[in-house]
Order: sequence, then structure tokens, then C-alpha cells
Amino acid sequence: MNPVTPVENPVDEEAARLHRAKVWGGAERRLWDTSVDGTVGGRLRELADWAQAAGHAEAPVDMYGNGLVEELERRVAEELGLPAAVFFPTGTMAQQVALRCWAGRTGSPVVALHPLAHPEVHEGGALGAVSGLRTVHPTDAPRLPTAEEVRDLPEPFGTLMLELPLRDAGFVLPSWEELTEVVAAARERDAVVHFDGARLWECTTHLGRGLAEIAELADSVYVSFYKSLGGLSGAALAGPEDFVEEARVWRHRYGGLVAQNYPTAVSALRGLDVELPRLPSYVAHARVVADAVREALAEAGTGWSRIHPETPHTHQFQVWLPYDPDVLTAAALAQTEDTGTAFFRRWFAPGAGGPPGVAVTELTVSGAGLQWTAEDVKEAVRDFLARVEG
Repeated sequence: MNPVTPVENPVDEEAARLHRAKVWGGAERRLWDTSVDGTVGGRLRELADWAQAAGHAEAPVDMYGNGLVEELERRVAEELGLPAAVFFPTGTMAQQVALRCWAGRTGSPVVALHPLAHPEVHEGGALGAVSGLRTVHPTDAPRLPTAEEVRDLPEPFGTLMLELPLRDAGFVLPSWEELTEVVAAARERDAVVHFDGARLWECTTHLGRGLAEIAELADSVYVSFYKSLGGLSGAALAGPEDFVEEARVWRHRYGGLVAQNYPTAVSALRGLDVELPRLPSYVAHARVVADAVREALAEAGTGWSRIHPETPHTHQFQVWLPYDPDVLTAAALAQTEDTGTAFFRRWFAPGAGGPPGVAVTELTVSGAGLQWTAEDVKEAVRDFLARVEG
């Protein structure tokens, strides 16, 4: 087998992206399904079939947030055990509004959060550019801040934002005791607490608590519908009724009062009915997969490698290898093209300050991966490494 070499300076990166999506989306066997897998027709038929079975097919379409959107808001508030919830078209907008509302109520534009949190890495500086907020960092360690770090932050802040789990650090979570302590430390500083819970749905196993008990710790919680629940898009912001009503006003001001959202609402309701009950099984099987990957890498003698966290906190975790990311991506793509199996997908260089000469990818376990045994995982890893090392 010839070693895989990366394609240098692709003429059309968009064409390359579409090719990857087609290959991985069309895999006969995969560890997880992504939001770009499948086709438009297939996704719409699946959604229509579920709507029919669940009794939503004859419901009237929504207009400016009524109907199915209201039903979705009630369902989210119920799942989180909070008084009210409001739908948003994007999580970025939901977080912007939440933090802006709290800034007005606390009188402080300062938000304490991790430097790897979503608003700092993936939102183009929107907190400052759009909402006039300023951020401070209790820690830059690749984990959530501790209670001591929150207490010792040298300047006042109005809101502590905790991303649960912290995705860019490896989908890491604190323990339940650590979480309650850091929330208490924020209260001692007279700050409110907001949870970036885009992936909160899958945190119950590691924290050992139900969604309502977790959400009760915070003053407000944002959740996503597409990251773990398989929805088309969309998010919700939950909290006290007066806070949610204020958030509705700001949603309109930010351009988020969309005329119709029924496809998104139906897909989110499906996620709550179908995917949410399954997430604990995904988390449990992710630990089986992580152990098998670790064993396969050790048996292959790849030298340095890393599974992070060693025991996954959720159904997602990182794998690190000492190769160029383009080489690893090409090998993953070739494996799927040749065998119809998608295991690893795209690899990346670590962010600023990361070690040179290594690459990282994320593995997820969803319903598609529950049939994979530990030996299946090892076989896929061995085949992948053979394509890398030739």
C-alpha cells in the first residue's frame, strides 16, 4: 500500500469539502452521523415520517414563534426544570442576548469565561463588537475554572459563563462537587451564572445528576438542538420568566424573530423524543471505543499518542497523533472510499500554543456506533494506520 500524501494548495477547497461530505456521508458504516450526512430529500422524508408518527403532521405551521415553536419552548423548560424558555435561530444569538441581558441587570459589562469558550474562539469577537461586553479569564488551563480561581480573579465581573462541556479542551467537565463549588464562588462575588449548555444534554452521566438539577445551579441556560439532538439548527435560552421575556425583545432587535421555524421545531422535538433518551448509552459506549482506540494505537507501536480525556466525560473525545493533519485526513478519506467505513474524519493542527508536529481529531459515538465492538474499533484503527504509514 502506498503512503498517503496530502494535497497541496487545493484549487477548490469548497469542492474538496463537498467531496469529503459526500464520501463520509455515504459511508455504509460509521461511528456517528453528522448534520451534513445524507441528502436534502432523505433528511426531509425522515423528518416528515417522524412528524406523521408523532402526530405533528397536521399541526398548523408557525408564524413568528407560535404553534410548534411554543410547544418546543414549553418542552425545553420542562426538561430543564426552569420556569420558561425562548427559541433562537442560533446559539450565538442566544448567548449574545443572555449575556447582554445579564449585563444590564447586574450593571457590569464584564463576563468571566474560559479563553477556549465558544464566544472567544468561534464568534468573531461578537461579545465586544456587537454587545459591548468585555471578557476576563479566570484560568487558561484546559479545563473549567476552579472555585479558587473564580474567587481570586482580580477584577469584578457581572456574569460567570461556564461551557458544559468545554468542547475545545476535549469535551471536559468538572465533577459535580467542583461545579457546585465554582457556582458558589461566583455567587460570593455577587455574579450571576450562565451555562453555555450547547451540549448539556449529554452531561448527566458524568455529573451524576439529572438535567433539571444541573440547570438549577445557573441563572440561565442555553441549549442547542443540532449538536447532540440531531436537529436541523436552532437553540433555546431558559431561565426566569421575566428574563426570558426580556430575551424575546432582544431576539427581535438582533434579527432573530424569524417568520417560520416549523421544520427546525419539528426536528428539535424529534431530537428530544428520540435522541435525548439515548445519550447515556452513547456516553457509555464512547468509553468502550476510547479504550479500544488506545489499545490499537499501543499495539501498533505508533509512539506518542493521546486519548483525551482518558475516560470520556461525554460521548465525544479527542485523539492526538504525531502526524501532519492533511496526511491523516487523506488517510481517513481513503479508508472510507476503499472500505465504506467511516471512523476517523477530518484532522486539525492544534490551536495557538499547541505542540508542533501533531494533529487532533474528535470522535463521537451516536446511534450508528452502538453496534461497533471493541474489536471492530481496533480493526478500523489498524486499517487507518496502514494507510498513513504505508
